[in-house]
Amino acid sequence: RAFRRADETLPLKDLNAFAATLFHEYLLRHKNAQPARQYLKSRGIGKETVLRYRLGYAPPEFRFLEPFLRAKGFDAKHFPDSGLFYYKEGRGLNFFRGRLMFPICNERGEVLGFGGRILGDGEPKYLNTSETPLFSKKKVLYGLNTALKELAKSKTVYVCEGYLDVIACQEAGVPAVAPLGTALTEEQLLKLKRYGETIVLLFDGDGAGMRAAERASVLCIE
Repeated sequence: RAFRRADETLPLKDLNAFAATLFHEYLLRHKNAQPARQYLKSRGIGKETVLRYRLGYAPPEFRFLEPFLRAKGFDAKHFPDSGLFYYKEGRGLNFFRGRLMFPICNERGEVLGFGGRILGDGEPKYLNTSETPLFSKKKVLYGLNTALKELAKSKTVYVCEGYLDVIACQEAGVPAVAPLGTALTEEQLLKLKRYGETIVLLFDGDGAGMRAAERASVLCIE
């Protein structure tokens, strides 16, 4: 008799989904998220787009998430594997602080991890979830889940460099995706091959962007 193996990553998916909701609600409603809302407005991103892509804001506090997660009944044993915390002297502190948050999803829309853009000065400008049992950035593409409908029609996928580039393209009806702060990988290309027949590289026009496009072109041809 065959048994279907349970999804062992389900607790992490639930954790990420709830965190995405918290970040999203904070961006929409909290007075301290006004700078994030203002930044999005300056980039031409309105409320409908914020809702569609579930954009969020992680406040600068070190202990923002944990009280909400515990109150919701999440088991703390899953916190270390979630990528939402880092640990100092045995205390779990928020990995993302003071950042505009982009949920990174699989094709089914399940939240695997996050990208966070800092507002104002500071490094790194973008921060992604660390490698977890659920999230491997060499295998995931930002925006693929929201590009699938257009991609099914056009069979052409546009590869950008950043989250906001992807959103701008998709809002214009262009099926765009982005690797997560690294070079395009073989795993990502094999995934795209399932859905499209042509890849267009839309990288930055500077020297680094041109070199990245050349490397990615060779990988695409292979």
